Formats: sequence, structure tokens, C-alpha cells
Amino acid sequence: MLEHDVLIIGAGLAGMRAAIAAQANGANTAIISKVHPVRSHSNAAQGGINAALTDRGDDWEDHAYDTVKGSDFLGDQDAIEVMCKSAGRSLIDMEHMGVTFNRDDEGKLGTRAFGGQRKARTFYVGDFTGQALLHVMFEQLIKSGIRSYEEWFVTGLIQEDGQVCGVTALEIRTGQIYAIRAKTVIFATGGLGRTFEPSTNALIVTGDGMALAYNAGARLMDMEMVQYHPTTLQGSGVLISEAARGEGAYLLDKNGDRFMEKYAPNMMELASRDVVSRAEQTEINAGNGVNGCMFLDCRHLGESLIMEKLSQIREIGIDLIGVDMITDPVPIRPGMHYIMGGIKTDIDGLTNVPGVYAAGECACVSVHGGNRLGANSLLDTIVFGERSGNHAALASRDVDYVEFDVDEVVKKEEERLQGILDRPQNGDRVGAIRLDMGQSLNNNLAVYRNQAGMEETLRDMTGFRERYASVPVDNKGSVFNTDLIFSLELGFMLDCAGAVTVSALDRKDSRGAQARTDFPDRDDENWMKHVVVTKGEVGPEISYLPVSITKWTPEERKY
Repeated sequence: MLEHDVLIIGAGLAGMRAAIAAQANGANTAIISKVHPVRSHSNAAQGGINAALTDRGDDWEDHAYDTVKGSDFLGDQDAIEVMCKSAGRSLIDMEHMGVTFNRDDEGKLGTRAFGGQRKARTFYVGDFTGQALLHVMFEQLIKSGIRSYEEWFVTGLIQEDGQVCGVTALEIRTGQIYAIRAKTVIFATGGLGRTFEPSTNALIVTGDGMALAYNAGARLMDMEMVQYHPTTLQGSGVLISEAARGEGAYLLDKNGDRFMEKYAPNMMELASRDVVSRAEQTEINAGNGVNGCMFLDCRHLGESLIMEKLSQIREIGIDLIGVDMITDPVPIRPGMHYIMGGIKTDIDGLTNVPGVYAAGECACVSVHGGNRLGANSLLDTIVFGERSGNHAALASRDVDYVEFDVDEVVKKEEERLQGILDRPQNGDRVGAIRLDMGQSLNNNLAVYRNQAGMEETLRDMTGFRERYASVPVDNKGSVFNTDLIFSLELGFMLDCAGAVTVSALDRKDSRGAQARTDFPDRDDENWMKHVVVTKGEVGPEISYLPVSITKWTPEERKY
């Protein structure tokens, strides 16, 4: 029997940090991931990780205030305080593990400016910080000897009397179904980016953990808050890091003018992401772009700086659209990048479902509120990954494994999956539904939203679910059946997309990433609260939670 005190689903930064913390606390720990750990989407984080170090004349309270303001005052301030207080130690822990952060001329850890922050507190490794962190963390995972189920796909949670007691999982290499018993489960499965098309996210980012937890009774919170990054590449939607603007790049309209001075005269290109994305979209809608794009201009930075600090995004521009940022402006536009919402947790990662935790992008603490500051995402994964691993390990000491009929659980799951494989051909495809869903969301729940558009997507979702119920799987085999995996992922994405849509329809004000043309103002009197979604008998059910306010009174947000 496969059994562990702490089972972490997802092997990105949050998952690996949770695993290392849990084992350090003496727990029998394992990590399970549908991809090899270093292929996790944490790889794609480019710009850096935030921390306020006192020897730099910075202070955690300044970082916390910038984060609260960036969240459009929807972030829970008690959780934000925890994150920002922990940031310095977490950063130094990463360096001690072996992350080779860039250094300045004095040999100290170097920083760059990032959006929405009054000080340069973003520590970085070129423009591939996530990759550097992820590989070092994987070294620590190997060193620890933690059991890693690589290329295993979790298909469901096992529950007895409301208590989660394990998971069912498909070993992708063989097609065999297993039941893994666990005292505690930590979701660290990342976001839901590929519910939208296009997206900066990898194709594996399909909301698996959010949907699994939601279907087990967990609450989802702030799901309407979907971040559109200001600089994604024309056509593909691939991310062009905020690091470019942090190093001093300009945003230009078709006439070569820096249009941000109209929208954020103080912070300009380094206003918060939602502000910059709305400015770009407004200019594009007014006809001041070219082919639906604005331009990112790095030419004045010089070849030397670009090659030292922005080499990866330069290569992306050359490879994908044939534009070299050393010599030419890069066409960019707002694109889906991140979700501030997720599985509602406390500051230790604990959810409302006994034995279930969450950390990283799949979780909602809520430290990002209505809008995440760039480089707070990597910090979030490290801080709350560690906290959830610590808490789950300690909690597992006080409980026994819950007994269940392993053979019966496995048999039921095998029959369910076989039913999907046995569907007859009907001319539809998983990929077609996925594309239609992504385009509907991108059309109606992007930078700007309104009632009519979101209701259209809600109607579309009904049709997508009807199609999904009978869509066939072409590959009937068992070994590396990616067709079956794609089908299961689509089911998870549909659950997540439904939660996003109903939450956005319910919130009748504009704050952070939620910009409604029919409710254009922030309404603190009625909407200074979190929108919560739970699974009801006939669909999503809405409730609310208050925003935690400790030190900073909500005010008008200006940059």
C-alpha cells in the first residue's frame, strides 16, 4: 500500500518547498506531479522575487503597503504582513541553497525595480529567476530523498466522512490506477491559465488542484481576479518579462509616444499591472496601436545590458516573431497571465476541508487581492509552501491513516475512466472545446468586462459542458495516453472557468483586475469583501468573506 503522512500534489516551487519543510519536521513525505518537477510552470517566472532587506534601507512594512495598494485593498492585510515579514529570510534561504542571484558592482545581491513598488526590491537571476530557483529546489528534493511520483496524474480525492484520506492517481507511463493513502494533502498545482486562450501559461496549467479541491467541498475565493499581463508577445501570447520595464524599457504607441504619462504620471511604465494593461487596451481600442498591439522599446538600454540581464526575452522575440529588441521595438499586448484567486486558505495553508492544504498560485490566502505585484508570486510560493509543509507535518502526527477499501476505490476509478475511453466518435474533439472555451473567456472576461459579455460566456459554458459529457478520446491505449489526460484536464478547466465567470458576474464594481464598463467605479461600501464560490447541488453557490484590514485604510489608488 502506498501511504504518506504528507502528500503534495504538484512539484513546482510551492510543492517542493512544502515537501522539504514537511520532511524536515519528520513527516513521511511524498510529492506527486503530472510532469517531471523541473518541467513545472515555476520555470516560466522570469523577473525576480521581492524582499525588503533592512541593510538596503528597505522595510517590510513598505513592501506590505505596496502590496496592499497593489491589491486594490482587497488583499488580506494579516496574510500580507506574514508574507512580507518572511520575505528576507526566505530570500536568503534560497541563496544559501545555491541560487546564484545577480549581484551589483559592490558584490551585494542586486535588485531591479518592479511595478507598483516605490523601491527596487526585486532580486533576480537574469530574466529566468523561476528556472534558477526551481532547479536549485530540485537539487534539495533529491538530496532529501523525498519520494517523488513523477508523471503521475491525480484523478480524484478519496474522502471518508468528509475527511480526505488520500488520492486516486494514474501512472501515465503504464496507465495503471493507484490509491495513495495520506493523512494530509497539500495542493500546489499552480493556476488555471489555459482556460484562457491565448495565455502566457504552459499547456499543463489547467486548474487541476482548484477543481479537485472544489469538487471535494473546498471554497474558492477571488476567482474573478484574473491578471492580464501588460507585455505578452503578439500572436502567441508568450510572456515578455516585466524585467524589461524594470530595467528602464518604454511603452510606446504607434507615434512613438510614451502613453503611460496620461495614466500613471509618477510611476509611468512601472505602475501596477492592472493599471498598465488597462492603459494599453484603452489606447488599442482608440486606434493608437498597430495590429492590435503597442510597443515595448528597449533600444536605449543598449546591447550590453540586454545581453546580460534580458537575454532570454530577446531570444523569444527573435525566435517567435523575428524582432530583435536590441534594434527594434517589440509588439506586445495585454494577455492572460495569472489568477489572484484560488482555494481559500488561512496563513498556514489550511482549507475548510479537513486534512487539505494549498499553497502557491492554486491557493488564495489572499495576499494578492485584486491585483498581484510582479515578483510577489515567487515569494508567495516559497513563504506559504514552507508554512503549509510545516503545518501539515505537525498535523499528521496527531492523526491515524483512515482506512478505506483500496480495491473498491481503484475499481470505481478504473470503470469511470474506461467509460470515457469507450465513448463513440461524434465529430467533436477535446481540443476544439478547449479552444472555444478559451476564446470565449478571452473575449468576455479579459481586461474589460460587462454584464452582457459575461452572460454570453456563462451560456457558452453550458454548451461546453454538454459537449464535454460525450466528447470522445481517440487513443484507447494505456501507455502515455495523453488524449485521456487532456480530456481529464478539460473537465478541471470547465469547473474553474465556471467559478471565474459566476464570481465576475456577481462582483458589481471595478477593482484590480475586475474592470467592468457597466460598473466602472470601486464601491467600498458594498464590495469591500471577497467573493467565495462553493459547489452546490445544482452548480456554483456564492457567499462572501470580509477583507482583513490591519494597518492600512482603503484609499484611492494612484500611481
